[in-house]
Parts: sequence; C-alpha cells; structure tokens
Amino acid sequence: MRLDIYRRAESGHRYSYLAVPEGRLIPEEATNTDWESEARGIEGGAQAEQLGKYAIARLEEQISEKGYAMTSVSARVAAPD
Repeated sequence: MRLDIYRRAESGHRYSYLAVPEGRLIPEEATNTDWESEARGIEGGAQAEQLGKYAIARLEEQISEKGYAMTSVSARVAAPD
C-alpha cells in the first residue's frame, strides 16, 4: 500500500503525523486541523523502514478501521533541527 503523509506542528517543537492511502483525501473527522504535506507515495506495509520516523503505531490496523492512521499523543516526534 502506498501512502501520503501529512504533519502538523504541536506544542514543544513536536509533530504529529497522519497517513492516508495514496491519492485519498484526509477524512472529514481529521480535517479540523491544518495538515501540511510531508511525503507522497511512500511505500507502506511491514517492509517500509522509512515509516518508522513518523511513529505511527499499528498503521495498517488504523487504516483498516478508520481510513487513516495517526501518531499517538504519547509518541509525537521532535521537530527536525
């Protein structure tokens, strides 16, 4: 599965990330925040090492349940310097 990744700034110079299947719009329940594009067409699945930097737990399970996947509040990622 290929994914589009979005990010939003959080307090404490951290980011949350949102993953949606490539080409799909951000679902309505997740559009109440300003998301900016981070990456397009990233290869997902168990072999996708590059997805680790987004700290999205249970990515495939979340997408299956909700149509998107997000970084959990406890796993927000420090902003790059």
